[in-house]
Amino acid sequence: MSTNSLFSLNSALYEKRKGVYPKAITGFYRRLKWIIMAVTLTIYYVTPWLRWDRGPYAPDQAVLVDLANRRFYMFSVEIWPQEFYYVAGMLIMAGIGLFLVTSAVGRAWCGYACPQTVWTDLFVHVERFIDGDRNAQIKLARAPLSPAKLARRSTKYAIWLAIAVATGGAWIFYFADAPTLFAAFVQGEAAFVAYATVGVLTATTFVLGGFMREQVCIYMCPWPRIQTAMLDEKSLIVTYKDWRGEPRTQGLKRTIEADYPVESIASQLQPKAARTGDCIDCNQCVAVCPTGIDIRQGPQLGCITCALCIDACDKVMLQIGRPRGLIDYATLDDAVVEKAGGTATPVIKTLLRPRTLIYFALWAGIGIAMLFSLGERARLDISIDPDRNPRFVQLSDGQVRNSYTVKLRNMEARPRTVDVTLSGLPGAVLWTESGSRDAASTSVRLALQPDAATKVRMFVAAPASGPAQSRYQIVAVPTDGVPGTNTARPAEASVTFERPEASR
Repeated sequence: MSTNSLFSLNSALYEKRKGVYPKAITGFYRRLKWIIMAVTLTIYYVTPWLRWDRGPYAPDQAVLVDLANRRFYMFSVEIWPQEFYYVAGMLIMAGIGLFLVTSAVGRAWCGYACPQTVWTDLFVHVERFIDGDRNAQIKLARAPLSPAKLARRSTKYAIWLAIAVATGGAWIFYFADAPTLFAAFVQGEAAFVAYATVGVLTATTFVLGGFMREQVCIYMCPWPRIQTAMLDEKSLIVTYKDWRGEPRTQGLKRTIEADYPVESIASQLQPKAARTGDCIDCNQCVAVCPTGIDIRQGPQLGCITCALCIDACDKVMLQIGRPRGLIDYATLDDAVVEKAGGTATPVIKTLLRPRTLIYFALWAGIGIAMLFSLGERARLDISIDPDRNPRFVQLSDGQVRNSYTVKLRNMEARPRTVDVTLSGLPGAVLWTESGSRDAASTSVRLALQPDAATKVRMFVAAPASGPAQSRYQIVAVPTDGVPGTNTARPAEASVTFERPEASR
């Protein structure tokens, strides 16, 4: 194959990126995006600095992923490693919530709350502040490099970089005490992993939000390719009503014979003397689109359902004296009904349909179950590992001794005491490695450190007569719990007592 043929094939497969310069617009959906962006960015940047009093034995950071001590704190909730199923539950809720939103209102997550969308929107506003609106940006991009252009570029990139550094810096504060880590980071005393993490997140935020932008949504993100399975004919999506907008004209509407179906909605919206559609081909819907698509070409991969094209089109319709909604949220079923002259289904009825109700029921059910489990879980846990070599020891008085490593987890931010007792093993006594067999009994009292796991080596002696393997329970009973609450709930573990085969 010749070089020219290879070049032609490469050109056909890979198209050079065309710059997208979204135009500023005002309207309901633009204001909604402002509100959501402000809320999400505030939550992300401020949350690590919030304090939450858990007592003198636990960190006071409201949200903290404490990897060193293997804890996750979120206000009054504390998750231990063995409780990872709560994290799995939250991930499942997030997935079902995404399915719910998509089946109801399309890619609303992508258009309003996705981190890529939020940071890209922030970067676009910075660019607009420095370089001007769409036309000024296009003109500046085509202009040769000059001191003025270099100054604008340098200022813009410096602000982008500051935002990217703040983004990476905020992330690491979720994994350590924020004020302490901030001081160490500024003084150059933080761990290398902190600087590496900030560096990676700074680079990705700067590149993805400043330069790649819509390419992330169209080429890198898998969700646009998955969402088709979540959508159906009753999902609300941003739709161009071609039966009302076509045929297009340039500028003001001409007044010639009507060409609408007699009973169509378009015939009710315009005088019968008008033959042309409402679209004047102003391209404002394209100019404001952050991914640069033309919604008039129908649903497509690049549409993130941000609805800015609705604001732009409504503004134009107001200027030319036409009803709003040429571009609007609509379902495919409603599109067919409106085209035939019918009335669209009310939004509430569209949202409250079996599919979305099932998703919501699953989402809410998992959330309620997790809340109930969190409220009812015991604040004490016990696990036991029997020694395997030797499995048992024959004592001089004829009894058999088994050895165990008992791990007691105190999930409260205060010291506690518990009584460890035996249940279901007749004639058995126990004692700890630091104690004496002479003082052995059916119970031993242990002191537990706050918010920590305590390991204790224990010995259990029982008569040699009996089965080779006997199942019994070791129970940890709190001595300082509040009656009727989960602080008084005991923890128990089932374990096997081993005897010689000949003692059966």
